[in-house]
Amino acid sequence: MNDANGTAGPVDVATTGVAAATTGVAATTGVAVTTGVAVTTGVPESTGYETILVDRPRPGVARITLNRPKALNALNLQVMGEVTAAAAELDRDPSVGAIVLTGSAKAFAAGADIKEMQPKSFSDVYAADWFAGWDALTRVRTPLIAAVAGYALGGGCELAMMCDVLLAADTAKFGQPEITLGVIPGMGGSQRLTRAVGKAKAMDLCLTGRTMGADEAERAGLVSRIVPAADLVDEALGVAEKIAGMSTPAAVMVTEAVDRAFETTLTEGVLFERRLFHSTFATADQKEGMAAFVEKRPPIFRDV
Repeated sequence: MNDANGTAGPVDVATTGVAAATTGVAATTGVAVTTGVAVTTGVPESTGYETILVDRPRPGVARITLNRPKALNALNLQVMGEVTAAAAELDRDPSVGAIVLTGSAKAFAAGADIKEMQPKSFSDVYAADWFAGWDALTRVRTPLIAAVAGYALGGGCELAMMCDVLLAADTAKFGQPEITLGVIPGMGGSQRLTRAVGKAKAMDLCLTGRTMGADEAERAGLVSRIVPAADLVDEALGVAEKIAGMSTPAAVMVTEAVDRAFETTLTEGVLFERRLFHSTFATADQKEGMAAFVEKRPPIFRDV
């Protein structure tokens, strides 16, 4: 929930109008196609959304690009509504095997839009159950890959942590600086960050409001891998394409099994995993995968 459009943290768009991050290479081309037709050129297209771009740059791969550059992709009700709606639509599409979520070179998402929240009272946010529903992304079954360059602070860090795989450019900066605004994380930051990096590191970040770079984030276990900024999106699309080429039922089961590890005991988690493993033997993809291995040929999965 860091202020990407207000006063807290290293980014102060409202008072300076200047992005704090000036290094790195753009994570997207910055060119929007407005035809509404799916493209394969790698250029994000507009599909009726105002704050995001959606395209399908590779077979089986969809991409959602946050597109509020002047606000460093600050998250507000409209942005999150469009992100969750687009992700849900893609999740229902059987031709999509993986989804990449990215932003710009300067900011994946520099935080929640504080200008939207600042006038609210306790009764306003409590009655509206503010942020409820923003984590709908975690219920998307299609594997999600976050490609993070620049700032991922507050709500931006929380959004990245909702994804299944987190790739970071060497320019990425992560943090939960809500305490500098007199509040605490509200989109699951205190919970997901603790599960990712442990209590000591999470306490450090949440109590001091400091940011950590990509190297520290990788060492702490928050980041899957670090990629040069110029290669970030291509790397993320490559990972997504590889996942999309796997058996979709198996990929979904993997995400369910790994996520369950954070929500149950070891004994129950192992049992859950074993039952999912057993269920793969009801799929044609299991038959094909094992036959291909024995026959020393690439498998041809049909997602059934």
